[in-house]
Amino acid sequence: MVRFADGVSGLSNIVEVPLVAHVVLRFDYGGLENGLVNLINHMPPSCARHVVIGLTEVSEISSRIERDDVEIYAVHKKPGKDPSAYYRLFTLLRRLRPDIVHTRNIGTLDCQVVARLAGVRRTVHSEHGWDTTDHEGRSRKYRLLRRLVSVLVDRHVALSRELESWLVEDLGVPRSKVSRICNGVDTTRFVPAPKVARGPSVVIGTVTRFSDIKDPLNTLRAFVRLRTSVGSKRALRLIMVGDGPLLETVRREALDAGVGDDVCLPGSQLDVTPWLRRMDLFVMGSRREGISNTILEAMASGLAVVATRTGGNLELIDDGKTGALVPPQSADALADAMRPYVLDDALRVGHGAAGRARVISEFSLDAMVRQYAALYAWSSQRRRAA
Repeated sequence: MVRFADGVSGLSNIVEVPLVAHVVLRFDYGGLENGLVNLINHMPPSCARHVVIGLTEVSEISSRIERDDVEIYAVHKKPGKDPSAYYRLFTLLRRLRPDIVHTRNIGTLDCQVVARLAGVRRTVHSEHGWDTTDHEGRSRKYRLLRRLVSVLVDRHVALSRELESWLVEDLGVPRSKVSRICNGVDTTRFVPAPKVARGPSVVIGTVTRFSDIKDPLNTLRAFVRLRTSVGSKRALRLIMVGDGPLLETVRREALDAGVGDDVCLPGSQLDVTPWLRRMDLFVMGSRREGISNTILEAMASGLAVVATRTGGNLELIDDGKTGALVPPQSADALADAMRPYVLDDALRVGHGAAGRARVISEFSLDAMVRQYAALYAWSSQRRRAA
């Protein structure tokens, strides 16, 4: 904790600025990590200082942090059991002496134990979405771990109503310990593309992780069906930005389906804004979602969104007004929902504009930052009172 003089004389309005240690499994491309970068970049220095700890590795996404007072560490935990990694984390926390440790998702939940052993007085844990191996939050091992460790957590953060209800009603976390803070998007950075002639084709796009839970094959197969359905009425292209274990599988299936020349797979991109501006329609065919940063960024960019009816998607997309919702794991339903948007430019543009307006009014980055600033202030006040 440091003291910050917030007054002309430097003597009045003294506030204490907590040091928050953000622990993530891997500081790499992804919605969770992107949200953390946005939070750090936009939170006033008078509200919190930050340090980021990647339990496994740290990638070049760290270059997106604009503040020069943020330290970033990688613990280099090996796959499976690696007690030495937790000792390194313990040593690091003892040296840094953060006021608050903020862990995220099941992969770092056990770090709450390390934080307490290291003498950290206040802890926060966020649930951002469903684990890739536990799509419904039903794993007995993970449920037991969450119940045991929850007693060490001062405040749980759920990013969607579904996650909030699951924490309280399924896991028995006291409602008084749970806050719901939705992701926010920078509507000055993510803006609609300039109105220029793009040619006759419609570009469908997504930004996703190529993993089972994101189901990129569902999106590709829907695109193949859509091309058959639309025929010669409209030329279609698909952009799928991202990386992951299923990337090469998607690439091979696109070639086998004869659409390889019309499917762009550029891999992970540090800045997705140029790619969103190349798209006319955004699609997210995942099996499960929390509050998706990429959907919010697409909506802020003025894109209508077709997505699966699951998790936080129901909170973001106003079905029939800003996009469409379809059942998960149904390429036919996804293709049918995209068809009106590729054939009707006015529908696509109108729903895109409505989506941007909704983001501005309900999912602003400023609102998210204010809520986290209040959470960290509450936690640091509790620490001083303890």
